[in-house]
Amino acid sequence: MNLLELIQTRRSVRKYTGEPVTDMDIDTILEAGRWAPSGLNNQPWRFAVIRSKETKKRLAVATKYSTIILGSDTLIAVFLDRLVIYDKTKDAQAVGACIQNMLLQAHGMGLGACWLGQILAKAEMVRQAIDAPENYELMAVVAVGHPEPAKLIGKREELDKLVFLREKIQ
Repeated sequence: MNLLELIQTRRSVRKYTGEPVTDMDIDTILEAGRWAPSGLNNQPWRFAVIRSKETKKRLAVATKYSTIILGSDTLIAVFLDRLVIYDKTKDAQAVGACIQNMLLQAHGMGLGACWLGQILAKAEMVRQAIDAPENYELMAVVAVGHPEPAKLIGKREELDKLVFLREKIQ
């Protein structure tokens, strides 16, 4: 699959089979994340890999999407390390690129993943539940697992609706 096809076919997967995801697969997903671009190459992302049912239960109460949390094999909590940032917006964008790399890697491996952002409303609860350092700011939780078979359909606006200026080659 070429890169554009990989991007176009990736979908948020919210239901999983329960089959375990290997440590090697999780490491490959994290490896893809750590190669995201960051300003000054400061690599502001930090990860917590969560697999235990007990920890998942503590996180599930922090979001209305508890079924995704509890149904996934693995959660990857992604944090911004405030001790290494030089520009909050730029570094938050770098973490977003990191997360996108992980989502694409998971999809390319035949796994399903879902970027959970609503959990940010209870970010401090999550940080405390996994005993993350105080300088770590939660950016997202990524649920990972083997996807249940489903027909996931994506729709995007046409480019003409999104591009407001297009200068021509002179």
